Amino acid sequence: MGPQDTLTIDPIAMNVVSRIASGCRVDGHNVFEGGLLVQGELGGSSEIRGRLIVWKDAVVTGRIRVLGDLYLFGQLGQSDAAAGETVLHCHGTAWVASTGVSTGTLHAQRLQLYEGADLQGPFHTLPRSMALPVLDDRPADTRSVASTTPTAHPRSRTNAPTS
Repeated sequence: MGPQDTLTIDPIAMNVVSRIASGCRVDGHNVFEGGLLVQGELGGSSEIRGRLIVWKDAVVTGRIRVLGDLYLFGQLGQSDAAAGETVLHCHGTAWVASTGVSTGTLHAQRLQLYEGADLQGPFHTLPRSMALPVLDDRPADTRSVASTTPTAHPRSRTNAPTS
């Protein structure tokens, strides 16, 4: 087995301030200020004003607008639904990990697929004219890439000197 790529998810550096926990479902019209981590299910019409992280075993359906990057470790769209039933517009890079499955329609400025990623639905590149300016935001470390098992950093990291 060759070297494995990894992606570091740091919720504080990525401004991920909202979470849908495993076993929970949020449906309807939603607006999230800052990034969102989905470990359960998100449906309906949503705007995420930051990064969207869809964890392994999580499902996102409906109409979604992401004003940042998408990290797909789980499922975009229902496996038995038509591609047009779930449409996601990502105004950044869509990172699809080896465990990520997209059966919906995915629009993004850039797409990064990793070995094992399953892109079943259509993908469309957003025109540069739809690019959003980045204001007061720190970009994610793009030198790393997605692995089969996503890992998250603890909520705080310090490098305190030891005496």
